[in-house]
Amino acid sequence: MWKRTGKVLQIASTYVGTIVGAGFASGQEILQFFTRFGFYGTFTIAIATILFIWLGAKMMLIASEINAKSYEDLNKALFGDKYGRWISHFMLVVLLGVTAVMLAGAGTIFYEHWNISYQSGLLITAAACYFLLRKGMKAILTVNAIVVPLMLIFTGFVMFDTFHTPGADKFLTLTSDYSPWAAWSAPFLYAAFNLTMSQAVLVPLGAEVKDRKTIIAGSWVGGIGIGFMLLAGHIALSVHMPGIQQFAIPMGGIARQLGSTVQYIYIILIFAEIFTTLIAGIYGLSLQLHERLKWARGVLTIIVLVVCYIASQIGFGPLLSTLYPVFGLISLGWLLLIIRKQTQT
Repeated sequence: MWKRTGKVLQIASTYVGTIVGAGFASGQEILQFFTRFGFYGTFTIAIATILFIWLGAKMMLIASEINAKSYEDLNKALFGDKYGRWISHFMLVVLLGVTAVMLAGAGTIFYEHWNISYQSGLLITAAACYFLLRKGMKAILTVNAIVVPLMLIFTGFVMFDTFHTPGADKFLTLTSDYSPWAAWSAPFLYAAFNLTMSQAVLVPLGAEVKDRKTIIAGSWVGGIGIGFMLLAGHIALSVHMPGIQQFAIPMGGIARQLGSTVQYIYIILIFAEIFTTLIAGIYGLSLQLHERLKWARGVLTIIVLVVCYIASQIGFGPLLSTLYPVFGLISLGWLLLIIRKQTQT
């Protein structure tokens, strides 16, 4: 029993850590997908939570059933061999872009907050990734088992403080000029994009775990955890609307009001979330390349890190602003196909 409980918590923390990246932790994703739509955000967060519980479990169960070695195996099962391969090619490019941006973000935190040069920050982070990923999936499970509980505690603290702030119930009455159609489509877009990106880690995790009940329980705990953090962020951001929209890191603006100690802890957590997204991306990329090239995983990890290091020198903003809308559309197609896909009972 205890062994299964431990595995369930590992799956849940890895699920939360994979979804709760830098964009989530900064508050920007919550603001863009939920809070700017006013009181609708509370209800659409509930929809997103249901999608994460249901489809996260389904993705891992399919991966377990087909014994998927990487996300390409899952995409072939959903789209067929030809189109599944092309979808995986596209994911490779997007994952590389996102991973490069995460590395650049880590370097920026070293420079702006810890008075260490940008280049040194990149190299320190890259080296930490390499040595951790030598342990494979165990490294991702371990890092998330540490980072996710800390993020949950911080989120709970912010939520508790918000309820003692005037206007704490603003999330129930906040109005918006945006179309209700945009508000109700947001949870599907958000879940589709994040679940598609999380394939890099959740597919091999599902294939490794095997036990159906453990996967389902892990998805329930992880999905509820994601929903709780979305709701807590939404409630906190709603209190400070519309002024909070001017911040590049909205939650940073809230953390600043809670004192220098809380702000310092928050910066560490932002870095930790960037780091978890980074190692998840590198792991998924090296796994996918290993399937294609059959080179040693350690060599491929170094190659991916070098490419990301080079890319982080020039920035990936224009590339990602072009890829993300296209990737969002493909993600919706992926969402519909995984909903239709039957699993064994």
